[in-house]
Order: sequence, then structure tokens, then C-alpha cells
Amino acid sequence: MNPSTLTVHTQFQIGEVDPRIFGGFLEHMGRAVYEGVYQPDSKHADADGCRTDVLGALRRLGYTAMRYPGGNYASGFHWMDGTGPKQLRPTVRELAWQSIETNQFGTDEFMALSRKMDWTPMLTVNLGTGTPEEARNWVEYCNAPAGTKYANMRAANGNRDPFGVKLWCLGNEMDGPWQLGHVPADQYAIRAQQAAKMMKDTDKTIETVVCGTCSIRLPTYMDWDRTVLEHLGDYADYISLHRYVGNPHPNYGNCENTADYLAITNSIDQQIEEMDAVCRFVQAKKRSKKRAYLCFDEWNVWYKNMQMDGEGKFAPHLIEEVYNLEDALVVAGFLNSFVRHADSVKIANIAQIVNVIAPILTQGDDMLIQSIFYPIEMMSKRRSGTALRVVVDGPRYDSDLYGTVAMIDSSVILGHDVNGEPVLHVFATNRSQTEPAPVRVNVSDRTLSALIDGEIVTGPNAKVANSYAQPNVVVAQPFGAAVVTDGQAEFTLPPLSFAALSFRVR
Repeated sequence: MNPSTLTVHTQFQIGEVDPRIFGGFLEHMGRAVYEGVYQPDSKHADADGCRTDVLGALRRLGYTAMRYPGGNYASGFHWMDGTGPKQLRPTVRELAWQSIETNQFGTDEFMALSRKMDWTPMLTVNLGTGTPEEARNWVEYCNAPAGTKYANMRAANGNRDPFGVKLWCLGNEMDGPWQLGHVPADQYAIRAQQAAKMMKDTDKTIETVVCGTCSIRLPTYMDWDRTVLEHLGDYADYISLHRYVGNPHPNYGNCENTADYLAITNSIDQQIEEMDAVCRFVQAKKRSKKRAYLCFDEWNVWYKNMQMDGEGKFAPHLIEEVYNLEDALVVAGFLNSFVRHADSVKIANIAQIVNVIAPILTQGDDMLIQSIFYPIEMMSKRRSGTALRVVVDGPRYDSDLYGTVAMIDSSVILGHDVNGEPVLHVFATNRSQTEPAPVRVNVSDRTLSALIDGEIVTGPNAKVANSYAQPNVVVAQPFGAAVVTDGQAEFTLPPLSFAALSFRVR
């Protein structure tokens, strides 16, 4: 394969990379909570009933904003059910996933876990079967000083000091006909505006995420978003985007095509840019100084396991996807896209973090780290800094579904080490299934002086995956093959590989 050159200039900046794009999502679905992060009867359980093996793996990913408790679950969830003495909490039939919910893990337990994990809590209020007033009351419970009704309830439950939750989602996927409480855009906008006003009147420091179109294939795509943003105005700090992808792609039949699948970054980029265009249109139309930013608060690979009916069981096995190498490369593509759009994407939450379409699986007291874990870890540890515009000069190929893409998918962050010295973080995927890819990195206004460190994830073919019997088939490995000569770096990526490298900049 002919070489690909990645050219950047330190003054051609996209924007600061918001650490919240490395967020997660914990929903009361399947075994994400129970038998996932929370399992008091496990040999790994700590004093709070949380699994220390799972939490240890999650710490490696450096998650920031953690969205909770849903998802579709949120549209039928009444937050007071998950507070107070555990023996008095109701067991209810949960309708979104047709499961039994015991409410043994609720607001206070999630806040304790967030403190333990250094997560930024991000709560989704119920605007499906709930009311704007119920949402406001939850803000008081979480954020108000003791002395009023709901704040006193929090204090009585053992937390006198406020939790200080700053991120609040105004419902979930309210444009989807499957959603409890689904309504047209104008009706949702009224409900969301009412909730946002009362919530911000209770705590003026909070930020709100308004529901955007949850699928690019719904007929309301873009129209819903424009309507909602126009109605909420400055009450909307962010608008949500959702995206699940796969191979075979569920919306294009069952024709498996790895080359097409890896080219889906074109479509992810397009979705971000179209949604940002709506935000800018509404800002211009309203002549507002405030711009709504993007919150990609559900994204992942999901197409193999479609079991979503809990059949009236507690902690059923739902959508427990097994991930392979090509899935890991697509996850890297999502993160590259978020970095490439650092000026507009400020929050992103991979759905989800354990068991349910997740990088981590549990089986009894055993735990498995899946392939998609490694690109997240590799990029998260190199996420601080400013995203730079990258010009890729090299081989390309035509995708049937997504158009022409560069063989090398990439993003670059200009950061600093602990001593304040500049560091260039380079992320690159070789989409070729058969050929190694020579790559050159050129910083046009600086010189690279040395490779600090590098990691790579790859494998013998696109379909290889980790299992409990063979847990190390797809793992990150040290990658020190980059050579710095005359201020430029050169390295060769194996077929179907993703690398993260950090260089000293002079």
C-alpha cells in the first residue's frame, strides 16, 4: 500500500477536547446494574455491594460523565422508588424492558458509586410517564441544601450535603414511538420547557440536555430537533444524538461487508455536522448569543444480540453483545469522530458500561474484557488537549453505503505532559483487511523529536473476539515501531489495526 501522510499545524485548531466525550451510560436494563456494577452476594463485593473487579476495569477507562438511570427505563422510572430504607422500597414491573425492578440500587447508591469512581453524574428525568414537577423535585433532592422537603429527605437518607448534579437529561428518546409517553415534537417541547424552567429555578447552575432525534432514519429527523430547540431556546444547553451501528447493518439488510462497516465514520461525521447545523440555524433564527452544543449520549456497536424482552424476570440477560476486532475499530472510529468535532460535541456516553452492549461482561464471579474496551482505554489516557485538523493524503476506497473514505481513519490531539511540554497524540486506524499501511506524521510548523509511547490493537481477522476461555485474543499491546526522522514520524500499521501514539513536539 502507498504511504499515507497525516499533516497537522498546531495553529489549525478545532477546539479543546471536552473530557466528557469519554462518558458512559448505566441503565437499569438487563444485568447492567444488578450482576454488573452492583452484586452484594459476589465474592468481589465491597462494603457498598459493588463489584471491585468491575470497578477496577472501569477505572482503566477513565469515564467522566455517567448517564443514569436510562435510557428507555427512565420514561417509566419514579425516582422516589429508589430512595429511603431498602426494605421499604417497592418492587415494580418495569415496562420498557419487561423486567422486575427491586429498586435496591437508586439515587443515593448511584451517587456513592459516582464519588467512588470520580464520575460526573448525569441524571435523566422521567418526561414520559412523569411530570415536570417530579423532575424539579429530583433536582431539589440532589442539589438543594437541607431545610426543605426533598432536601431533608436526602439528609434523612444519610446525605446531608447536596450531591451537586450539574447535568440533567430532559427525558429519553421522546421522538420514538416505542417510548413510554411518546408525543409529537411540539408537545414534548412544552413538557421539556416546563421542566427545564422549574429545574433551573431550583438550581441555576445546572445544564440541560434536550432530546434530539434518536435515529437518523426516523421521518422526524431534523424537523423534531428544530422544533424542540426553537421552543426551548436558552433552556437547552445541549441536544442529544443517538447512534447504534453494526455489520450486517440492520437498516440495509443482511449483506455483511467489513469494508462498508469500517467506512461508517463518514455517516457518523455527517450526523454530527447535520445536527450542529440545526443548532446554528436555530441560534441564528432566534438571534441568540447562546449556542446549543451536542451530547452524543448513546452510541455503540449493537446488532448481534437483539433480546430486549425481560419476560418478567429480575436482571435478565438482555442484549449482551459479543464484540470482535472490527467492532473495536468502529468504536475507535466513533471516538475519532468526536475528537474531529471537538468544537461541537461536548459530551458522549457509550451505551453501556457492563453486560448490556458493553466493553465488560460478567459471568458469576468471573469477568471478561471485550475488544471494544481497548480503543476507549487507549484514547482516554491521551484525551487532554486541543483537537487539530488533520489532512490525510493517501490511499482511499469507495464504500457502497457511505462513500469514499481514506484508508487511514485518524484524529490528533495537541496536549502537554506533566512538565508542560507539548505532546502530540495521534490516533490512526488501518481499515485495510489485507495490506499493512505505512503512515507518516508531519507537523508543518513544528518538529517531532521522539516517540513517548504507543499502543496498538489488532488481530488475525475481523471476526476474532475474546471469550472466557480465550480472554486475550484482542488486546492492546505496546507499539514502539514509530521512527522519528527529520522531525517526522513514520510507522506501519498492520491490516485491521488501531494505534494510539504520543510524540514529543519541539
